[in-house]
Amino acid sequence: MKRISHDAWATILGVVYLGLMSNFLVLLAAAPLVVLLMTTDPMLSWPMLALAAPVAAPALTGAFTAFREFGRGEPQVVRSFFRGWKTTWRKGMLIGAAAAASVVVLLVDVRAVAALPASVVVVPVLVLLTAIAVATALVALVALAEAPQARLRDILKAALYLSVRRWYLSVLSFAVLGVQFALFTTMPAIAIGLTCAPALYVAWANSRYTLRPVLDLEEVRA
Repeated sequence: MKRISHDAWATILGVVYLGLMSNFLVLLAAAPLVVLLMTTDPMLSWPMLALAAPVAAPALTGAFTAFREFGRGEPQVVRSFFRGWKTTWRKGMLIGAAAAASVVVLLVDVRAVAALPASVVVVPVLVLLTAIAVATALVALVALAEAPQARLRDILKAALYLSVRRWYLSVLSFAVLGVQFALFTTMPAIAIGLTCAPALYVAWANSRYTLRPVLDLEEVRA
C-alpha cells in the first residue's frame, strides 16, 4: 500500500478542521435560533423563530465566506468566518428578515385558505411561492458572501431570477438541507456537531454554481 503523503494528510486534516470549526461557529452565531429549535415546539413558537431567523442569517454568510477562502488556500477558518460575518451582517439580517416575513405571511395564508374549496388551486401556489422565497434567500446569502459590497437590490434580483431558472439546483439544496433538518430533530448533537457544515457546503456549492452567470460576468456590482 502506498503511503499517504504529508500534503494529503494536511489537506484531510484541514477539511476536518474546516467542518468542525464551521459547525461550532455557526452554532455560536446562530445560538438564539438553535436554542429555540431545541427547546420549543416550532408549531407554537414560530413567532419567536421568525424573529430569531434574521439573526442567524449572517452565520451562514460567515460559513460561506470560510468555505470560499479555504478553497483559495486560506487555512484560518475562524478569521475568514468572522471577516465574512462582520462585512455582511447588516445585509444578511435584511435578507433573513425579508425571507422570514415572506414565509410567515405565505404560510399563514396557506392555513387561512386550507379549508376553502379554492385551496386545491391556491395552496400549491402559496407553497411554491414559499419555496421560491427560501431559495432566493439562500442564493442571496451566497451572493452576499461572494460580493459583500454589491447592492442589496442587485443581489436579490439576481438570486430570484437564477434560483428559479436553475430550479433543479435549488431542489438539490432543499433535499440536503431537509435531510439535515430531519437529522436535527432526531439527533441534534450529530446534526450540529458533524453534519451541519457538509450540508451547508453542498448548499453553498449549488448556490455558487447557480450564480455563475452573474459572478463570471460581474453583473452583481458594488
